[in-house]
Amino acid sequence: MTQFLPYLLMFVVMFVFLILPQQRKIKKEKAFEASLKVGDKIVTKSGIHGKVAEIAETTVIVETMAGKIKMERSAISLDLSNALNKK
Repeated sequence: MTQFLPYLLMFVVMFVFLILPQQRKIKKEKAFEASLKVGDKIVTKSGIHGKVAEIAETTVIVETMAGKIKMERSAISLDLSNALNKK
């Protein structure tokens, strides 16, 4: 039993420091996607700035200076959008 203790401890440490934070981040991004509403200023993960014009189940239409773009909700960056809204 004592020879498996270091492996078990290593697994627990990896779980706490690698897997749990990633799961929290995914959960936070899903909540952000669900809370989007028309008129929110957003930034996509590719760097496009715009405002949400319409919302569907899995897609949003983003109004930019160049026109309207249809994209997936998952393409919107939580961190960049929060930074934009703080300004």
